[in-house]
Amino acid sequence: MKNISNKVAFWASIFLLVAFSVWILSFVGIAIQSSFFIWTNMEDYMVHYRSAGHFYQHLAYVFMLLTGPAWLLIIHGYYEISPVSVKALCRISLLFAMGFAILSSLHYFVQLGAVRLNLAADRWDHMEPFIQANPLSVMTSVDMLGWTLFLGISSLFMVPFFTGRDSGKFLKYAFLLNGISCLLAAIGYLFQIDLLTFVCINLLTGGAMVVIAAGSLKLFAAQQK
Repeated sequence: MKNISNKVAFWASIFLLVAFSVWILSFVGIAIQSSFFIWTNMEDYMVHYRSAGHFYQHLAYVFMLLTGPAWLLIIHGYYEISPVSVKALCRISLLFAMGFAILSSLHYFVQLGAVRLNLAADRWDHMEPFIQANPLSVMTSVDMLGWTLFLGISSLFMVPFFTGRDSGKFLKYAFLLNGISCLLAAIGYLFQIDLLTFVCINLLTGGAMVVIAAGSLKLFAAQQK
């Protein structure tokens, strides 16, 4: 069973690296495809939406939809190989990883499903609470809950796994940075400190997740030898 978990976590780590690469590419593509938009109201958003291309936006949604499940599989891989001394902590990390996977996937599935289909059919009268571009929408709050509180706590409970491991120090600090930056992003979102939220969730968490994916890929590859 552990061998299967290692292989699944190995491929999930590869996917996580690919997902964040696509996410960066999509940000560049969106910037080229359309003008920068700051939320005002639904009418202004629809003017912007109709004038812009959506390929890169939907591409990012697809990969972000699967990022939560990939994280869950990686944490499960760590749980399977964790020593008894930290197994309970890794299990807690796994539980919060489940919450992150469910909340983030729910958000992106709604964007690809209900939001995309309704806007394409020009039915947008009641869509404002679901639009990701609206920073105060219900779905944005759901997504931020997953990416801040649940991902942050999941990351912090993984830190003890690497304590005392000479080969895993950079992963320990990556998980620690990820956890702290996610929780700071939650504070930024709740108190509307936009710069704090942007820096923590996009730059710090994005960078930490890439390091975690690369380090996990190496670790699970070694476990298969």
